[in-house]
Amino acid sequence: MILCKTPFRVSLFGGGTDFPTWFNKHNGMTISMAIDKYCYILLRELPKTFPFKYRLRYFKTETPKNISNIRHPSIKAILKKYNITDCNFEIYHSSDIPGLSGLGSSSAFTVSLINSIYAWNYINLSKKKLSEKAIYVERNLLKESVGYQDQYSSAFGGFNVIKYSKKNIGVKPLNILASKRKKIFKNSLIVFSGIQRKADPIERDKQKNIIRNYKNLSELSKITFEAKKILESDNSNFLVEIGELLNKSWHIKKRLSHMVSNSKIEKLYNFGINNGAIGGKLLGAGGGGYILFLTENEKNQKRLIESLNNKVHFKISGNETGSEIIYKSF
Repeated sequence: MILCKTPFRVSLFGGGTDFPTWFNKHNGMTISMAIDKYCYILLRELPKTFPFKYRLRYFKTETPKNISNIRHPSIKAILKKYNITDCNFEIYHSSDIPGLSGLGSSSAFTVSLINSIYAWNYINLSKKKLSEKAIYVERNLLKESVGYQDQYSSAFGGFNVIKYSKKNIGVKPLNILASKRKKIFKNSLIVFSGIQRKADPIERDKQKNIIRNYKNLSELSKITFEAKKILESDNSNFLVEIGELLNKSWHIKKRLSHMVSNSKIEKLYNFGINNGAIGGKLLGAGGGGYILFLTENEKNQKRLIESLNNKVHFKISGNETGSEIIYKSF
């Protein structure tokens, strides 16, 4: 039996520049942080007493007799590509948050299952190799229009600057003071928009308009470099500046596709800004999921939380380990 734990991520700046359609020509950079909300995959050998070869439990239950009958696209692709045994498997997925959320849940799942399958075969993958294989599954096997940020964030963990170019992807921890890092997490609040959505159609629309979006992505790149400079400075009063940059990047992000925002998202975003937040942005591709709100202090965050009433929300902390096998028994 193997149990794998993989963090979700919050993307702060640079989303959109992590797509090869952009960074192969212009380079890209994102700033993101792995958080203390997780995807779990339990993988165990299924006894051959059952009349099926696989038992898969996610939001549905499947009991197929062979890989070709598996309906879950990621599980099907990963088992077909990377399972070198003839074992009967039970795969059980659980999560700290719902899917289709903008927190990188799909990539966290892919990273977790690949990590589990390799561990089953007594192979330890490096964080970089794990990221690359997850990207290969999503882009080449599943033909999804995804960037590279989520897979690296989930595999590596940490508060990172990820740089993208045609020749290389580099992951480095953000050179931020521990006190500032703590302050960011303490003043961050994640609020559910009430909408679950699929990211792929939105990202495809953005990529279709990549030439038209040249100016917008260039502006997002500049904001990311500016944010990095502020975060790595010794300025203790940095939250307002970061909040302003979050707002600025959110307004630019909406110009990437008409599918990014809608009236319900706009209403919630404006509500947060008018009730204690100094900055915010919708996480992930857009269209729904969670909004990140940043406040200047605990007093304003408390005011925001109280004003949300019954809206789903939660606070976050960081994760430094990335995807890891937390239990293994054969």
